[in-house]
Amino acid sequence: MSTDKSPLLLTTERLHLMLLPPDAAERVLTYHLANKQHLGPVSPDRPATFFSTAYWRTRLAQDREDFRHDISLRVFLLPRGQPISLSPVLGSVALTHIRRGPLQAADIGYGLDHRHEGQGLMTEALQAVCDYAFGAMGLHRVQASHLPENLRSAAVLRRLGFVVEGYARDFLLLDGRWRDHVLTSLVAAPEPGVRGGP
Repeated sequence: MSTDKSPLLLTTERLHLMLLPPDAAERVLTYHLANKQHLGPVSPDRPATFFSTAYWRTRLAQDREDFRHDISLRVFLLPRGQPISLSPVLGSVALTHIRRGPLQAADIGYGLDHRHEGQGLMTEALQAVCDYAFGAMGLHRVQASHLPENLRSAAVLRRLGFVVEGYARDFLLLDGRWRDHVLTSLVAAPEPGVRGGP
């Protein structure tokens, strides 16, 4: 069992969401191998070493540094009811491109094991991460994008209150092709007594 305590652990009804230590590399790799066909077509190009334990040991260590330096937050979904050190990885949620100053925003991305879709787990996980982003992290805005045909992702974001803000042509290079994306965002609820706008 790892003695490396996670600097972040969020708990929902059915999930633990946490930054995993480098010694969890094998579990993360198992998740990605099981979802290679499922997530590959909607993921940006991956390094040649992506499907290796060595890559994930380095990446998980870097994720902790990035969180410490307020660059990004990448958590993995683990089922509750099992020891954290042994739980399989069910998915991931990442807050990236954290911008401070007058913007206070980040982009959110996510993926779920194809064997666990349709159970509301990603809605549960995203709600917890957004609550953390607007609470402890002090962010004002979280942005998400999805392929126009990804109706499942669109439905999850809509349930959480994300609002469609636009349509970006040739937005991301995925699987060797530039793909259009629907742009959405969720903004923190205003504090009581604080008015937005002029």
